[in-house]
Amino acid sequence: MAMPEPFPAALVDRRPDRATITADVLAGLSARPRTLPSKYFYDARGSALFERITHQPEYYLTGTELELLQQVLPQIAAQVGPQARVVEYGSGSGRKTRLLLRALADVVAYTPVEISRTALLDSVGALAVDFPDIEMLPVCADFTAPPALPPARRPARRTLLFFPGSTLGNFVAEQAIAILRGMRAAMGPHGLALVGIDLDKDPAVIEAAYNDAAGVTAAFTLNLLARLNREIGSDFDLHGFAHRARYVVERQRIETFLVSHREQVVHVAGHAFAFAAGEAMRVEYSHKYDDARFAGMAAAAGLRVRQAWDAPGRMFGLRLLQPA
Repeated sequence: MAMPEPFPAALVDRRPDRATITADVLAGLSARPRTLPSKYFYDARGSALFERITHQPEYYLTGTELELLQQVLPQIAAQVGPQARVVEYGSGSGRKTRLLLRALADVVAYTPVEISRTALLDSVGALAVDFPDIEMLPVCADFTAPPALPPARRPARRTLLFFPGSTLGNFVAEQAIAILRGMRAAMGPHGLALVGIDLDKDPAVIEAAYNDAAGVTAAFTLNLLARLNREIGSDFDLHGFAHRARYVVERQRIETFLVSHREQVVHVAGHAFAFAAGEAMRVEYSHKYDDARFAGMAAAAGLRVRQAWDAPGRMFGLRLLQPA
């Protein structure tokens, strides 16, 4: 759906430019073991592929979180109260956002912070039609270092940071704590944060979610290379790498790699990188949490868990945080 006219003018656009992406890729390929930043998964095709992933039968996370959110939204709305400003990190398609905005009373403004401009404009355009009384203030940026929030026309009684899905789990503990600390600063003394976390469970169930039979997750992972070829002029051979995702029990995380099929050389910005056959390049972590681990990270960021909700079988969790 096309975005109504007022919103492109209001868009705060802080997308990483070519030089930034190139520098990030060169740093990752120069590291040992090699890495590529997972935040660059989300171009237009990557966002569409991820939306398809959420509908795969093995991918329990989105469906479980949506069911849990629908069940507990009355409790969340009662704790947030009226006239909140909602700030969402990594807004994606907006399915969960729509439920939240519908449940809250008299929302002052909605500010999604999303790195994919296409996904951001599509989502906010649709939400603007459904919620004409809510001021839409989109920010196209990396939410790990978002710009100052654009001012809203109406004052808000409190700010609610919304971070659904399991995106926090894509970061190692130090990075996740830094994100939570940034949320603590953004929410102010009376704010709240609603965070989705995937909970530790049967490794076979977790691993299957990142290796769907239809191969959509593999296509999503390889699309990262296609994006880099297009945007920074690298020459990754998409047929020369394969997706691999494994759950490492002792680290409580999925580790996703692109594995080189053969000896090959990749060129980026005048630099050559030789890959050995079987060499694995890490592209993403997906951490799973227990209560003690998550509460410890929140405490390190100056937050505490105000209320916790878990789906049956502890398949997924929502945590409402407040300043400690």
